[in-house]
Amino acid sequence: MKRPFKLITIITLFGCIVVLVSLLITDLLISNTTSDRIRANQEEKAQIVSRTVAESQIVKESLLKEEKAGAVQKYAQEIQTITDMMFVVVMDMEGIRFTHPNPTQIGKQFAGGDEIEVLQGEEYVSTSEGTLGDSLRAFTPIYDHDGNQIGAVAVGISLKNVELALSQSHRNIIEGSLLGILVGIIGALLLAKYIKRMLFGLEPYQISKLLEERSTMLQSVHEGILAVDENLNITLVNKSALQLFKKAGLSDQPIGMKITDFMPNTKLDRVIETGESERDEEQSLNGISILTNREPLIVNNQIVGAIATFRDKTEVNQLAKQLTGIRTYVEALRAQSHEFMNRLHVILGMVQMEAYDELVPFIRKIIDHNNHEASLITKTIKEPVLAGFLMGKMSYARERKVTFHLSNDTSIAKAFPLEISQELITIIGNLVDNAIEALATSKEKKIVLQLKESDERLYISVSDTGSGINEENLKKVFEKGFSTKGANRGFGLYLMKQSIDKLKGELKVSTNSNGTTFNVVLDYASMRDGIEND
Repeated sequence: MKRPFKLITIITLFGCIVVLVSLLITDLLISNTTSDRIRANQEEKAQIVSRTVAESQIVKESLLKEEKAGAVQKYAQEIQTITDMMFVVVMDMEGIRFTHPNPTQIGKQFAGGDEIEVLQGEEYVSTSEGTLGDSLRAFTPIYDHDGNQIGAVAVGISLKNVELALSQSHRNIIEGSLLGILVGIIGALLLAKYIKRMLFGLEPYQISKLLEERSTMLQSVHEGILAVDENLNITLVNKSALQLFKKAGLSDQPIGMKITDFMPNTKLDRVIETGESERDEEQSLNGISILTNREPLIVNNQIVGAIATFRDKTEVNQLAKQLTGIRTYVEALRAQSHEFMNRLHVILGMVQMEAYDELVPFIRKIIDHNNHEASLITKTIKEPVLAGFLMGKMSYARERKVTFHLSNDTSIAKAFPLEISQELITIIGNLVDNAIEALATSKEKKIVLQLKESDERLYISVSDTGSGINEENLKKVFEKGFSTKGANRGFGLYLMKQSIDKLKGELKVSTNSNGTTFNVVLDYASMRDGIEND
C-alpha cells in the first residue's frame, strides 16, 4: 500500500501555497492601489504647482505687459527647479509660450494639442507628447483682477519619472512578498514540527488507524465505558454503557451532556478534583446496582478528564456465586474422595494382614455411618441440591477434624427454585467454611447447623466453638476484602451478606470467647420477590 505524504510535508506545502496565493493576491491589490495613488499624487503635485504659478503676480503682469516677459521666464525656471518639474510653461490666450525650459521655444505655439480646454477656462490633467517628450500635464487658467482670463499655465512631469516611481514601488512590493514567502515557509516548518510533537510523532494515517482500533476495542468490550473532559462534559460512551443506560431508563444520547446532570450520583467530579483512582465501587443507577472503576486521565501531568468502567453488579454476583458454588462442590468431592481413599487403604491393609474378623465390623460401621448421615439429611431436607451439598460439607468437616452436627429439629419440607437454592448454598456454605476456619486453633472443634421452617419462614443457624470475633472486626467482617487471615481473602462473608440482602432476609451475630453464632431469617414470600426483582 502506497504511503501518503508525511505530515510535515503536507503542512509545509499547504502553508507555502496559502502564503504564496495570499501574497500574490495582496501584491495585485497593493500594486494597483499603489500605482493609482502614485499617479494621483503626481497629478495633485502638478496641479498645485500650476495653480501656484497661475496666482503669481509676476505671471499676471507679464501677460498684461509683454515687457516683463524676461522676469516670468526666470520665475518659471526657479519653480521648475524647486518642484522638480519637467517644464513650467506660461501661455497667452493664443497658446503662445511666454516661458519654456528651452528658450528657443519661447514665442512659439504650445505643442501637444491638449491646451484647447484650458484656454476656454477649464482646469484639468492630461497626458500628451510635446517638444520634451511624453509627459503628465496639469493645466490651470490665469485670470486678471477683474476675473477675465488672460492666459494659462501648463506644468509637466515626465512620464518616465512616473513610471520609475511606479516600478520602484512595485519592486518594493515584490521584495516584501518574497520575504513574506520565506517567513511563511519557515513558519510552516515550525508549525509542522510543533503539531508533530503534539501528536507524539505520529503521522495522520497512523492516528486514524489508532482511532479505528480504539473505537473497535471500546465497542467490543463487555464492560460499560464512559469518559468526561475536565469540564465534566461526556465525551465518550461505548455500546455496553448505552445498553446499561437504556436498561436504567436514561438517555441514549449522553454525548455532550454534563455528567452531573446525566448521573447525579457520579463521583467522576471527585476523581478529577483529587486525581485519585477508585476501584470496585458500588453505585446505584436508577435502581440498577453497578460496580465501577474510576481513573483520572492525565496528560503532561495535567488532569484533562476521567474515565469510568462499570458492569451490572448482578452479572458480577452471578459469576461470583457460580465460582463459589463450583469451588464448594469441588471441595466436597475432594473431601469425599480423600475420605474414601483413606478407608480403602485401611481395608487393603486389613486384607493383607488377613484380619477378616476386624474387617467386617469396620466395613459395617462405615456403611452404617454413611447410611445414618444420608438418611438423616434426606429425611429432614427435601431440597435435593441442598441435601447433596450438606453431605459434601460433612465430609469436608471430617477431613478438617471438625465435628459437624446437624441439629435434631432441622427440617425443610419443600424444594426451592434453582435461583433460591444457589443463594442458600452461598449463605450456608460460606457460614460453614467460615466456622471451620475459625476452629483451626481451637481445642474443641464443633459446628452445629440448624435449618428450620416455621410460619413460612426459614431459620438458619450456624454455631462454632471458636474464640469469637472481637468488636472491632465485627464491624468490618462483612466488608469486601476484609480478612484477618491474609491477602486475597475476605469475600465469603461479603457474598453471604449480599445473598441475604437479595433474598430480603435478616442477619444477627452473637459472639463471645466461647464461640460465634450466625442467625439468618428468610421469609419465603420475600425470597421469591427478591429473586423476581433481581
